[in-house]
Amino acid sequence: MTASHSGSNADWQRRSLASVWHPCTQMQRAASVPPLPIARAQGPWLYDYEGARYFDCNSSWWVNLFGHADPGITAAIKDQLDQLPHVMLAGCTHAPAVELAERLSARTGAVLGHAFYASDGASAVEIALKMSFHYWCNLGRGDKREFVCLQHGYHGETLGALSVTDVQVFRDAYDPLLLRSHQVMSPDARSALPGEDAVGVARRAAAELEQLLAQRHGQIAALIVEPLVQGAAGMAMYHPQYLELARELCDRYQVHLIADEIAVGCGRTGSFFACEQAAIWPDFICLSKGITGGFLPLSIVLSRDAIYQAFLSDEVARGFLHSHSYTGNALACRAALAVLDRFDREDLLAHNELQARALDRALEPLRADPRLEHWRRCGMIWAFDVKPEFAGGRFAEQFHLAGRLHELLIRPIGRTVYLLPPYVLDEPLGRWLAQRLGATLEQALESPDADRTPQPSVA
Repeated sequence: MTASHSGSNADWQRRSLASVWHPCTQMQRAASVPPLPIARAQGPWLYDYEGARYFDCNSSWWVNLFGHADPGITAAIKDQLDQLPHVMLAGCTHAPAVELAERLSARTGAVLGHAFYASDGASAVEIALKMSFHYWCNLGRGDKREFVCLQHGYHGETLGALSVTDVQVFRDAYDPLLLRSHQVMSPDARSALPGEDAVGVARRAAAELEQLLAQRHGQIAALIVEPLVQGAAGMAMYHPQYLELARELCDRYQVHLIADEIAVGCGRTGSFFACEQAAIWPDFICLSKGITGGFLPLSIVLSRDAIYQAFLSDEVARGFLHSHSYTGNALACRAALAVLDRFDREDLLAHNELQARALDRALEPLRADPRLEHWRRCGMIWAFDVKPEFAGGRFAEQFHLAGRLHELLIRPIGRTVYLLPPYVLDEPLGRWLAQRLGATLEQALESPDADRTPQPSVA
């Protein structure tokens, strides 16, 4: 039976609520706030079944780099579809997987390589954690089985990834099933003490990390961080010096550094890899989300050669036997190659910075609003917090619904409003976006029927 692509918004909402379990959603509440039905997409715009459009402010959970239905990526996938959609990567190989691994390694100056493929960000984190522990085991140091993460950090929702996640609403229900990890101070610049700047916060957080590593380095396998921006923490931004100091400490105490660049990689922070802004390389980089431009699921773990070498043996059990059925899917790898082609062909980072400054100017009137605090930007990520006395209990929901009325698809995290748009901004579109954002804020804060029921922070 061929799927129908017509009908009313209300009909698709009804059918969805009757058959789909939506992610990151309390389904009891979904009856009151039904999902937005999307029929098609083009560029930064999403269109519902009745022709209304919505600007994709959050790049569809941070995956869409160049706008929806980008013709270059579309053509690459269509070409690959006629050649090889998929073959298992155990015992086989294919050009897109090889070429993607080579080109990503080259972007690290060959410091990291041997790409291990999976399907999503949480899987990449699982792989990096397992690789780190198994590496130490292969070196005869099996006591190094503990992990360190930052307070308020988020790395995914599988059990291993949740074990290094410190976001209560995702973690607490499953806490009895999780590994015990160490949480150390976040270098979030919003936590600055009186007279302290972002560098001071970074140094203070690194000092706390050093205390832990000095005590437990014999048992700690790895530290995992989201470089520069902690997404689910409310776009918490921090100074690159924390990464410099963390790299030094991990080297000193023989602890791996895992960079979760799933959300912040692929140019989102202003450099292709966020770690580049600290002039360091980790021991593992996890990539996903934007690497295929929002077309297909793919994740990748890059590791240092010394780690790869530690798994080489005549003993099968010393190898890394982790696998996924769609590991290294040819269509997804080809989409990722098209993304890299675009970075190679165009000076996207310079273009993004130019457009980001233009949007900064357009947002300046909103920045002066006394109801807001902690304005911040890192590359193509903007965020501000609504002061608690103005946000109310269901602020995120109210803001999201108000955004729909102003042609925005936007999902605040608690009282943090953020913009993470596709890389297709120009000055007129930026001015339009700033105006609509301001109108949405006014409606969300002034709604007389706002539901004040407490609501957790979700992305």
